[in-house]
Amino acid sequence: MKNYIHSHEAVIEEVSPGIRRQILGYDTNLMLVRVQFAADAVSAAHSHPHQQVTYVEKGAFEVTIGDEKQLLRRGDCFILPSGIQHGARCLEEGVLIDTFSPAREDFLK
Repeated sequence: MKNYIHSHEAVIEEVSPGIRRQILGYDTNLMLVRVQFAADAVSAAHSHPHQQVTYVEKGAFEVTIGDEKQLLRRGDCFILPSGIQHGARCLEEGVLIDTFSPAREDFLK
C-alpha cells in the first residue's frame, strides 16, 4: 500500500468500450477510482456488495439506481448502498470519481 499516489504513475485500463478505469488508492477498507467515459459510453446495470459514493468530476450522466433515473452533472454525486442495481450512461465526455468500501478486490486482479 502506498501513502502517496501520483496520477501520472497509476495504470489506466480500458474496462469496456469507451470506459477507462484508474485506481488511485486503496487499502482493505477503502478504494478511490477515477473512471473516464467517452460520450455515449454505458456502464451496464450491475450490483456489488460494496458501498459506493460517486462524484461527477466532469460531464453529464444519466444514472439509474434501482428503478430511479437522474441526470447528474459536474459537482453532483450519488450514494449506493450494498447490493443495489445501478448503471450509468454518459451523455457527454465525462469523469466519475468512485469510492468503495471495502476495496473492490475484483478490480485488483
